Amino acid sequence: MFVPVHDINPLKRLPFQWATVSLITLNVLAYLVLTLDLFAPANRYAVEFALVPAEFLGRSDLPSQTVLWGYEPLPLPEATTLLTYMFVHGGFFHLAGNMTFLWVFGDNVEDAMGHWRFLLFYMLCGVIAALVHVAMAPDSETPVVGASGAVAGIIGAYLMLHPNVRIWVLVLYRIPLRLTAAWLVGLWVALQVYYAFFDKDHIVAWDAHLGGLVAGVILILFMRRQGVALFDRTITRV
Repeated sequence: MFVPVHDINPLKRLPFQWATVSLITLNVLAYLVLTLDLFAPANRYAVEFALVPAEFLGRSDLPSQTVLWGYEPLPLPEATTLLTYMFVHGGFFHLAGNMTFLWVFGDNVEDAMGHWRFLLFYMLCGVIAALVHVAMAPDSETPVVGASGAVAGIIGAYLMLHPNVRIWVLVLYRIPLRLTAAWLVGLWVALQVYYAFFDKDHIVAWDAHLGGLVAGVILILFMRRQGVALFDRTITRV
């Protein structure tokens, strides 16, 4: 429907958003290794890194993973998939969409927290998003992959920090429009709620997106740096 391309919101405390760039780099490298088969032996691990709610809860042990990849499953505890699923994507557009949102919104959230706290925040949002999906679909045997839950947490934090900042978006992926973050995120949330509760045939873990969003809204209250104001209170309007 739409994709953000640029926010008019320069950094105030950090010279560069290296944590955000590092996360984007890790996601791109994981995609190249696990999806594009650049390193043939590594592709056997891709499905093992996905989160499968039924397997995570010990309700199922899917042999299809071995059949699909032709290798024995890795001896990894299921709990590790709460982290690894965030770095596996189902295709180029899945990756590109998540990384675009991370690029546009991540730098200012990182600026409000600092590098290391931002990395912890990102991981926590992703883990909470995964746990929400497991709670909502405990018997699901569908693998869940992608950074969407963690990125949703960043979107929630950005909304708490900068609801009045204007963001350029491409509506229908081609029409440029400038909206405030509050309007943009409000529309994004409305779409997540609609698909989560009314689209019964969806294959996207919309509930994980909502879980990550709520996690971000709550965690930013405690994880932002001392003196960082909420709701754009430090912006001077002219």
